Amino acid sequence: MDPYLLIDKYYGDSPALKEVLLVHSEQVRDRAMRILDAHPDWETIGNEKGEIVNREFLSEAAMLHDIGIIYCDAPKIHCVGSHKYIEHGYLGAELLRNEGLPQHAFVAERHTGSGITMEQVIREDLPIPVKDYLPESLAERIICYADKFYSKSHLGEEVSIAKIRENIWKYGHDAILRWERLAELMGESNG
Repeated sequence: MDPYLLIDKYYGDSPALKEVLLVHSEQVRDRAMRILDAHPDWETIGNEKGEIVNREFLSEAAMLHDIGIIYCDAPKIHCVGSHKYIEHGYLGAELLRNEGLPQHAFVAERHTGSGITMEQVIREDLPIPVKDYLPESLAERIICYADKFYSKSHLGEEVSIAKIRENIWKYGHDAILRWERLAELMGESNG
């Protein structure tokens, strides 16, 4: 499966937005690959739970994790849809399921922040279906983590761990604890 062909199918008529999506997604993919390279056992033996990461899937899913942004209203990054930005995960998941990519859809659905709990959806009255959106598989956790280092509004720049923690802290103690667990799993300093 070639993620570039799928991106072109949906973003071919939106070149500025396509460029934002490609640059961001390539940055996330490259970081996810570096994380996987730092943990070679994850491709053969697996992690402590025996989860094995398929390199090709990780690359594809990283490229497609934000495919739902085309439906959202975020003019700063050339998104002119009608949905709130927080909806891009589940909207992208629907698109990927319709394309016959259910595993890729889970990544799109569960990559936002350090994950979103059902309680958070209810408490904050988020405009997304009420359920948990927490990364479950090892590949989902790698992409969720890698995504935080790259903003679509500041393409090409890497976000510092301190800034990531500051951004996630806004969503509460549980969110920052999830981030700390992700950083520990990846073997990177969590500042």
